[in-house]
Amino acid sequence: MGDWLPLPDVAEALGLSITKVHGLINERALVAVRITDRGIRSVPAEFITDGHVLDSLKGTVAVLGDSGFSDEEIIRWLFTEDESLPGRPIDALKQGRKTEIRRRAQAMAW
Repeated sequence: MGDWLPLPDVAEALGLSITKVHGLINERALVAVRITDRGIRSVPAEFITDGHVLDSLKGTVAVLGDSGFSDEEIIRWLFTEDESLPGRPIDALKQGRKTEIRRRAQAMAW
């Protein structure tokens, strides 16, 4: 896994208030987990590109969440290498291959 951004840094990167970042998390447009000993909620830095949340993230998170994945499991799945892609699902999303990734996510629910 790459870099993590604590929520105040996410707010700064997106040019939003921390309250709006919490709203994005509540709306499932972003996924945050507690990664430090102090329990600070953070977001993988790769979810933010050019001052915006990765466009295809929200729908993909929804599919995975509907499949019963926890936030930690969603992040783990997105960042785990998959030889059949090849690469990681997050990389495929960044390349605009959201349909393929969501189809795979839906198939895991069955």
